Amino acid sequence: MRNSFFIFVESEKRYVMIKMHDVDIEEEVDVLLDSLLKPNNEIILYDDDFNTFDFVIESLVKVCNHTLIQAEQCTFIVHHNGKCSVKRGEFKKLEPLCTALLDRGLTAEIQ
Repeated sequence: MRNSFFIFVESEKRYVMIKMHDVDIEEEVDVLLDSLLKPNNEIILYDDDFNTFDFVIESLVKVCNHTLIQAEQCTFIVHHNGKCSVKRGEFKKLEPLCTALLDRGLTAEIQ
């Protein structure tokens, strides 16, 4: 692996190989590290036909630590658009929150 080096990204617990022969290596490294280190994951909550507005609002307040107004706004967005990003952050921090929403019968995923 001549002209290459590895970067270990602790928060993602993986190695990233950077090839030195790339023309814009510095810019590519910056973009790659930004994408790995910044909290760019989000929980997407989807609309369904069986959970009430009140239950969804209560769930967002309890699980995602939303304010009442924030939870209400997200619930209306989900109802009208079919989905809404309800929380952003690192995957390892979002996973238990998403699991808690799923355990309450809501439809959600991490993207």
